[in-house]
Amino acid sequence: MCKSTVISAVILAAGQGTRMRSSLPKVLHPLSGTPLIKYSLDAVAGLTSNPPVVVIGHGADSVREVVGSAARFVVQQPQLGTAHAVMTAEQLLKEEADYLVVTTADMPLIRPETLKTLVDAQMSNNGPITMLTGFADDPRGFGRIIRANDNSVQAIVEEAAATPAQLAIHELNLSIYCFEAKWLWGALKRVKVSAKGEYYLTDVVAIAREDGLSVKAIVLPDFSEAIGINTRVHLAEAEAILRQRINRQWMEFGVTLTDPASTYIGPSVKIGRDTTIGPNTHLRGNTVIGEETEIGPNCIIEDSTIGSHCKILAAVIEKAVVEDNVSMGPFAHLRKGAHLMKGVHMGNFGEVKDSTLHPGVKMGHFSYIGNADIGDDTNIGAGTITCNFDGVHKNPTVIGKNVFIGSDTMLVAPLNIGENARTGAGSVVTHDVPAGEVVVGVPARPHHKKVEKSG
Repeated sequence: MCKSTVISAVILAAGQGTRMRSSLPKVLHPLSGTPLIKYSLDAVAGLTSNPPVVVIGHGADSVREVVGSAARFVVQQPQLGTAHAVMTAEQLLKEEADYLVVTTADMPLIRPETLKTLVDAQMSNNGPITMLTGFADDPRGFGRIIRANDNSVQAIVEEAAATPAQLAIHELNLSIYCFEAKWLWGALKRVKVSAKGEYYLTDVVAIAREDGLSVKAIVLPDFSEAIGINTRVHLAEAEAILRQRINRQWMEFGVTLTDPASTYIGPSVKIGRDTTIGPNTHLRGNTVIGEETEIGPNCIIEDSTIGSHCKILAAVIEKAVVEDNVSMGPFAHLRKGAHLMKGVHMGNFGEVKDSTLHPGVKMGHFSYIGNADIGDDTNIGAGTITCNFDGVHKNPTVIGKNVFIGSDTMLVAPLNIGENARTGAGSVVTHDVPAGEVVVGVPARPHHKKVEKSG
């Protein structure tokens, strides 16, 4: 590819998507936790040196907010068809692009490699258009491809206008193109308005043929990439295909999925080799998992980091950090800001929020730790609670190293407990505890054993 060649991309995202029956713009509906439009942005990211242009219309402000600086925007208003949508990008791209990729924001399964093949084909094409086609028994509303004797594209016939013979054609127009940009801007001005008052991008094929120019098509090997999202049924179909694609990728990489059909891994998740993911596990967002870790069954982990050699069973982890050699669960819950350092054990029905448990901490069952810093090798007895909220503020609890917190202890923050201190079972600790001291009772007081004198 010549260094001076500039490839730009236009993503069509202006439609309302009425068949979704939703107040949310169609291109913002989540697929595996990620808005549809972000898949299209990722697909073109490696092709272009400049941010793509997204054509917006319905829900324009919401789309801008989600996409942010990842794209440039033009507004199609009124919305007069696909050719009109591309024309709105001319002012931004006319002096920039040598080649223009046009795709849609509601086809999230198109791979970057597919678009790269499309661009390469156009750069070796003598004509101004290379388009993507596919073969399927279910046409899903796509237009039909009419081939000429030299195998170039002679025409695109929309399904509504096709004859019975043309409807029997199984090669379909997928509405993804690579154009010679300079030619396209002129051709768009020659597109005639349809009976519906719209301008269709497919008409540029006929314009190229009128000019004696060749239109090239490459066939998509895997038609599942071409699924467009027009209804929630389509969304569910795409979800199943994407999940299968992601799961296969991780298994080929060296991750064990004991039941892929019930394993849900988001597109941004990263997993180390020899990790095992159990059934009914959901890994979401920007989650990172180390090597030789066992996750699940029945885990939900979102935007969190999990180390290597961990064992996590039936846990919910949100925006938290878990270091190496940690064991958790079942039924443990890490909330935002939780940090379990190396070798921590957290029992069943425990919850940690906005707290750090230092190496070697053992946290018993039925406990809640919030806004706390727990020192190395401290034992948190079953039923322990940090009473961190006074009705106005969240107050901190700081516990030193090698502390033993007895079962059912209430730690009323703000509170400091020194190293090697102990609390008796059922204590309510309302004041700081010096290092090495034992406190018991309600409220907790220093405990000194009575020693009987001999004689």
